[in-house]
Amino acid sequence: MSLGSRGSSSSSGGRGVNLPVEVWRVVLAYLPLPELGRCSLVCRAWRELILSLDNTRWRQLCLGLPECPRHPNWPSQPHLEPSSWREALRQHAIANRTWSRHAHPELQPSACLHLFRRRKERRVWQVGSGLELETLRGALGVAGSYDRVVLHPGVYEEQAELVLKVPVEVVGLGRLGDVALLVSLEQQCPTARLSNLVFMPAWFSTVVYKTSSGHVQLDNCNFEGAQLQIRGPGTCHARFCSFSQGSSTHFLGVALSLLDSCDFSGSDSASVTVEGAPATERNWACKHLAALARITTSWTSPGSGSPAGDTLDGHSGATQPPGATITLEDWSKGEMESRRRGGGGEEGVCQDTVIEDGWSDSAPSDEEEEEEEGKGEEGSGQGNNSLNYRLAHSHHGLSHLLRPNQDVSPDFPSLTPEVRTLTEELQRDPGAQALIETVQGCVLRRCLFRDGKGGVHVCNHGNARLEGNVFRGLTYAVRCIQNATIVMLRNEVCECRASGVFLRLSSQGLIADNNIHSNGEAGLDIRKGADPIILCNRIHSGLRSGIVVLGNGRGSIRSNQIYNNKEAGVYILFNGNPVVSGNHIFQGQAAGIAVNENGRGVIVENVIRENQWGGADIRRGGDPVLRNNYICHGYSDGVVVGERGRGLIEGNHIYIIHKHFLFADGCGVWLMSSSLPQLLGNYITHNRMYGLAVFCRKDPDGGGTREGGQEGGGRGGGQENFHEEGELLAWEGDLDSEDERLSARRSISTALVEGNCISRNGAVGLYVKSSEPLNVVANLVNGNRGAGVAVLQSGQLTRLVANCVHGNGRGGVTVERECRVELRGNGVYDNGGHGVSFRGDGQVVENDVVGNRGYGIRLSDSADVKVLRNRVQPVQGCGIAVLGPAKAVVHDNLVFQGQPGNVKPPLHRDPGNVGSALRNNSVTCSSAPPWVLENPPPRPLSDRPSSLPPSSSCHPSHFAISMTTRITATVESGCHNNGSVFCTIL
Repeated sequence: MSLGSRGSSSSSGGRGVNLPVEVWRVVLAYLPLPELGRCSLVCRAWRELILSLDNTRWRQLCLGLPECPRHPNWPSQPHLEPSSWREALRQHAIANRTWSRHAHPELQPSACLHLFRRRKERRVWQVGSGLELETLRGALGVAGSYDRVVLHPGVYEEQAELVLKVPVEVVGLGRLGDVALLVSLEQQCPTARLSNLVFMPAWFSTVVYKTSSGHVQLDNCNFEGAQLQIRGPGTCHARFCSFSQGSSTHFLGVALSLLDSCDFSGSDSASVTVEGAPATERNWACKHLAALARITTSWTSPGSGSPAGDTLDGHSGATQPPGATITLEDWSKGEMESRRRGGGGEEGVCQDTVIEDGWSDSAPSDEEEEEEEGKGEEGSGQGNNSLNYRLAHSHHGLSHLLRPNQDVSPDFPSLTPEVRTLTEELQRDPGAQALIETVQGCVLRRCLFRDGKGGVHVCNHGNARLEGNVFRGLTYAVRCIQNATIVMLRNEVCECRASGVFLRLSSQGLIADNNIHSNGEAGLDIRKGADPIILCNRIHSGLRSGIVVLGNGRGSIRSNQIYNNKEAGVYILFNGNPVVSGNHIFQGQAAGIAVNENGRGVIVENVIRENQWGGADIRRGGDPVLRNNYICHGYSDGVVVGERGRGLIEGNHIYIIHKHFLFADGCGVWLMSSSLPQLLGNYITHNRMYGLAVFCRKDPDGGGTREGGQEGGGRGGGQENFHEEGELLAWEGDLDSEDERLSARRSISTALVEGNCISRNGAVGLYVKSSEPLNVVANLVNGNRGAGVAVLQSGQLTRLVANCVHGNGRGGVTVERECRVELRGNGVYDNGGHGVSFRGDGQVVENDVVGNRGYGIRLSDSADVKVLRNRVQPVQGCGIAVLGPAKAVVHDNLVFQGQPGNVKPPLHRDPGNVGSALRNNSVTCSSAPPWVLENPPPRPLSDRPSSLPPSSSCHPSHFAISMTTRITATVESGCHNNGSVFCTIL
């Protein structure tokens, strides 16, 4: 007979019949495994027919194996079908033969011309009540090499330790649980196999099986309250075994062992302990176990299901099921990641933002109201004639930052870098790839750890490899300490009562592509010199922080998705010093990254978005490098630097777009004046409140609280339990000295804000209410709804040097009473109010104040100020005005005429003011326009090479403001008691 399609006619002269394929499948479903193999060799059509029986006959054969009738996805997901039952059966067959690969030559075929093959017959010994052999000890005494001992149902108890001296296979007859052994076995032979047995401890020892040189294979066994002990160079291969009621396995100096699809539950301590450096000596089974460890499983593995709420804002994670593959090539085939692009929402309406003490950045001041009264009438008839009188200033030193594509536009979706795939990270990091290829030790694959105290404990130079396991409902999942090395690939770690993964005491390894979620403490806890590589994990839905690095912990944390944790996504403290790069940290209920208590770290190129509190929160001695990150769409401040915070904050994009605007309530950057950060070359744009705010208010209870209720560093700095399982740890021995910590980067004594672009924020661009000195150098403050710069309190000197304050909705620079401020080398252009409104003490030296709608420079109230060598052109008001009791020295300024219809005098001093002096000032109104700003050109000045094309990819700090000589500001008269320091702009 031959194969045929349904309804086909007969062939071969009527002697054969073409049966439908469906009928053949029914017939072949009755064939045993050897006959199926022979049929598949007939022809290609027969082979395809045999392969089509995967969900029927191959499934029956796989689940009917007498040695191991378990489902291939047992114990974690037995409800999921494997991708191929035939492949699962093949894996079983390969594993079943491993223990006998060391067979005696008599068991191997003879080589005599390959004509006659003879094999020594294996004897089968039946053991049980009423049989010839009634005890296990008696059966092992008479069994020969590779004989089979079949234990009939019953309980077999021995009062002394049994020794296996010859290779033997011990099998329990009947269902699992029918045969129970209360024994303690020591293996002294090269190999042995035990299957379908229940091990319980004997009265004299909890160790039920141990070996120190040979190989043991355990299939479908249960361990109840017992311990399995393997010492190198011995090896173990356990498959589909259960360890319950406090059972555990202990590996000492093991070079390679494999635990595959085992169930661990109810442990009193760690379920698996791996201790000691791998033995240099290898036994015969190592090469075969290594081959098994390299085999990639083709059926669906545990942990592949996506947890609830794991859609990640409209795009799925790039991770594959745990345990599905272990090689770089297979990862390359399997990783197909959907790319999400955010869309712009409807533009929100920014209402007036009211600042404390009754100061409003949106409502005009009394003086500004006076100027507004005649603007409509005066400006109505000017036409194009006013353009001739306007001083050109577009080519100042920061003009490249005013290009339209430079800012993040609310009319277009924000483009943030996508998280890299594991394949890309491994290609970029040979060290991580080497760990995947070389680390073996104890290999655990597709195991389930549940409802106990500990999962895997690796210590004292031990090596372990975890692939595709599920850890659920434990106190902790994995602990790696004392110079141990671990590789964790595609595991699921969830619902642990403490942290999911602990790394301490100089441990290291690779933790990649895992799903770590819903743990009671941190997802990963790194401390005491541990230095792991953490790649492409999903760390989410934790009850505390995502990752905690403390106590001199290090590590490389790259390309992870850290989201929806109740506290900080990444929390660094107590001299923790990791590298955090390329991660997406989002939708957290506290800060994205918190650096506290002398924490350090290099935090680069991350996307930190949509967090409830600060995107990055730095307090209490935190001193990180925060560089080239996207900190966006948050519901509070972008970056918070609280009390005693430090750090280098450089080249970051800090913004929100309009679809998030109505829900946000924070600044781009919030600084406490007692902090000493360096803000260099950041883009701070489209924030609802201030772009950059500096406050002097001390935090309640020393907590560093920002207005609005951030507590303890965005709860990244809250009262997190950093003691493992409640034990008290002393940190004094782990902390570096303060001198060593500060020597890594240049120390500063004054907070520095340099080279930033502060644009299009909903209130004031730069808001200062500080009791400490502040240097503000070479920044662009542009297009903010309120004033460009507002200094409401400045107990010590605030220096504004070489900045461009342009096109803000209200005044350019506003200085309130009792503030000490120095303005030098700035360009203040085209603002909606006064160019400079000064009520405090200080200097206004060598600035260009042009095109502002109010006064150019307005000095009033109790001002005590020197105004020297400025170039001023108002639109409609006075160029320089000294009002009320202000005390001013106005020397050597050049004032240009404003619009032709401007009736205000270029220089004005109230008649009753006798404490001010106006000398050697020039008013340019007689010569014909147009006038130009030359010698020097428009401020701020720049030495940017003319041959260098403008680039939208360069952040502001890449272009230094040029001042070839030091600016020496020696205060004359009575403005300040002390002279200001040299201000060198590099």
